[in-house]
Amino acid sequence: MNVILQENVKNLGKMGEVVSVKEGYARNFLFPRKLAVEANERNVKAFEHTKRQIMDRAGKIRTDAESVAARFAGKTLTITAKAGEENKLFGSVTAMDIAEALKKDGIEVDKKKIHLEDAIRRLGTYTVSVKVHPEVTAELNIQVVAE
Repeated sequence: MNVILQENVKNLGKMGEVVSVKEGYARNFLFPRKLAVEANERNVKAFEHTKRQIMDRAGKIRTDAESVAARFAGKTLTITAKAGEENKLFGSVTAMDIAEALKKDGIEVDKKKIHLEDAIRRLGTYTVSVKVHPEVTAELNIQVVAE
């Protein structure tokens, strides 16, 4: 029996694949748990329609992420911090500080999406990567200056 998987099923296949399984497995396990539907003509057409809608939506989300990444291009964010001798900071500049500074500039970014190699502990200019989408990463220049 051919079925269309509604979700990823371990050792069977990924969502959207048409796989061949035994009738008992389909009727007793896959169908009651809504993990699959029978691969008849009506269900295949409905699935293709849903797949197109999801792809369109995913493309729009990726385009939005690329526009946000374009806003980061060439932008230098200035963060002020207290510094002591030899340009060392009292404390450090973290992803949370960068997210707050971006929020003041009108760009909402989750601090978990800001990737720092190490916490910034000295004055200077740094480049930080921001993952706005699983496929889109933007580079942001950060300048740390003394108060």
